Amino acid sequence: MRSLILATALSTAAALPAAAEMEVSIYMGWQTLPHSRISGDLPGGLGPYNELVGWEGKSFSMPPYYGARATWWRGGGDWGYGIEYTHTKAYMPDDVQNRLGFSRFELSDGHNIATVNLMRRFPDQWGGLTPYVGGGVGVAFPHVDATNTAANSRTYGFQLTGPAMRLTAGASYPLTDRLSVFGEYQFTYSWNEGDLDNGGSFSTDIKTNALNIGLSLNF
Repeated sequence: MRSLILATALSTAAALPAAAEMEVSIYMGWQTLPHSRISGDLPGGLGPYNELVGWEGKSFSMPPYYGARATWWRGGGDWGYGIEYTHTKAYMPDDVQNRLGFSRFELSDGHNIATVNLMRRFPDQWGGLTPYVGGGVGVAFPHVDATNTAANSRTYGFQLTGPAMRLTAGASYPLTDRLSVFGEYQFTYSWNEGDLDNGGSFSTDIKTNALNIGLSLNF
């Protein structure tokens, strides 16, 4: 499944059109995470672990949750291809950290998601609104920030942890001929396997739900 997602992302990127209407979008919003399990080996040979984690998103804490995408609409039509980056975040709550011996475990300088997207829009509905839907496949490359005092372990840095996907549904409204405002719901899912300093590891599937508000500029 993971190999198929990565292969699809690469083939879609190669198919991006050279000339088309281009739309650049930026957004911020409110992002949450459902529970998921994290497992692996604790640093320092302290043994295996397997915990259910109620991840926290903290969308408006620094650094904030945000994202950006570029979409090429084929010949100005209703189908488009694009690339997108989202700076999602995931914080392990204190009770789970304490059970595992961590004073800190977070993907807070980004549980970063980058995808290649396929988009479909439905122009000029309901008084000028343009609804749209889209999906994409790509990779997760979080910034892992984890300190385990019992194992004298400090992990701090970006890691390529596995494949990712996203689904989006929203609507935009034109402010001028080139500028529009939009609101959307976005879901991401990523499969993550990474390393912890001093011989540790982690494996977790992270899901995010987000309500975004942003601006788009058309060229």
